[in-house]
Amino acid sequence: MPFTLTMPKLSPTMEEGVIAKWHVSEGDFVEAGGLLFEVSTDKATVEYNALDEGWLRQILISEGEAADINQPVAIFTTEEKESLEGYQVAVPALEIAEEEEAVPTETAPTPKATTAMAQPVFKPIPPLEGEPFKFPTEPIGDRLKASPLAKALAKDQNLDLSTIMGTGPGGRIMKRDLKLAQPGGPVSFTHRTQPSEAPGSYEEIPMTPMRKLIAKRLQESKTFIPHYYVSQEIDAEGLVSMREQLKEGGIKLTYNDFIIRACALALRDHPLVNSGYNSETHSIVLFKTIDISVAVSIDDGLVTPIIRHADYKTLGEISVEVKELAARAKKGKLQTHEYQGGSFTISNLGMYGVTHFQAVINPPQSCILAVGGINDQPVVKDGEIVPGKIMNVTISADHRIVDGALAADFLRTVKHLLEHPALLII
Repeated sequence: MPFTLTMPKLSPTMEEGVIAKWHVSEGDFVEAGGLLFEVSTDKATVEYNALDEGWLRQILISEGEAADINQPVAIFTTEEKESLEGYQVAVPALEIAEEEEAVPTETAPTPKATTAMAQPVFKPIPPLEGEPFKFPTEPIGDRLKASPLAKALAKDQNLDLSTIMGTGPGGRIMKRDLKLAQPGGPVSFTHRTQPSEAPGSYEEIPMTPMRKLIAKRLQESKTFIPHYYVSQEIDAEGLVSMREQLKEGGIKLTYNDFIIRACALALRDHPLVNSGYNSETHSIVLFKTIDISVAVSIDDGLVTPIIRHADYKTLGEISVEVKELAARAKKGKLQTHEYQGGSFTISNLGMYGVTHFQAVINPPQSCILAVGGINDQPVVKDGEIVPGKIMNVTISADHRIVDGALAADFLRTVKHLLEHPALLII
């Protein structure tokens, strides 16, 4: 008897999945519990095992293709040679329900007016066909007035004729003028290639499930959460010195490890910053544990593995856990509970040479800390200008919960801890 396998829902936020790899082929027998395929969801790549045994007769969604939740991905049969003639692929119940709701009835009430913000449409302008912008068909050097000898010498000596004025009749470039010519190079004007694309040409590539979720959540965050930003300069000289001392002792820590530890301790003193906003009940969520999400960049976008009970962990424990979670995040192997949730987020772009930026809040959390790199700057100490090391941090806060004074006070605590890094060791 034929039966249809549909795309499973592998995470609470998953709306569609991409078949990353089939581990069986059409015609293969699959035992119950056997590995069928890998699915790229909005956060990770997950292996899916068969619930029932059967013969894989037809693959409906190939590798690299996306399917919505409950959309058919393959057809199985309970017998090896069973025919599929006349078998119709089952339509997902969700789609049927949506179709039934879409049928108007005489008794249907008039829909109420909505105050929801309409999504504006932004799309690229079509390319300018017909090449309205004309380019010369020959190299610039060939159109310059120059004697045959001057052209030959310029070619042999790799000189750019367009960089000199000729002293011959009618401005003709002569051999004597070549001593003033600039050498040819990658920015030379002597040769020009023709563009092959029409002006404004582009291509569109589909978004991965992860990138779609990121786009949706960030748009909703910036649209509906009243962001504000507070920045703070931190004297990182002691932090740099402490890290170097530990490194000489064979202990390798990143600056981010110190920042996570400092934020965890600061959140203990400022519990309202360790909070969120429930937009369904319009209530403040006071998290009872300090679970810090750490933004990690991967090929498909951004994922935020979580350091649970961060305030109870030492620098060494935090360092080991962050490295392990980041490595599995880049491979798409995180478990759902390892990236969903969290009470506070840290996003660090210092390793990219960024000095200062503002991050978008990760809802339902109320705050996110943006961390820049440590830069050499002149600072004033004891009335004198001396070399210093400065790190800039900026907190993005939800003004519905966290007021400016509270955000500033929280940053002051973080600043104190990072400027006295010995406090983070104990």
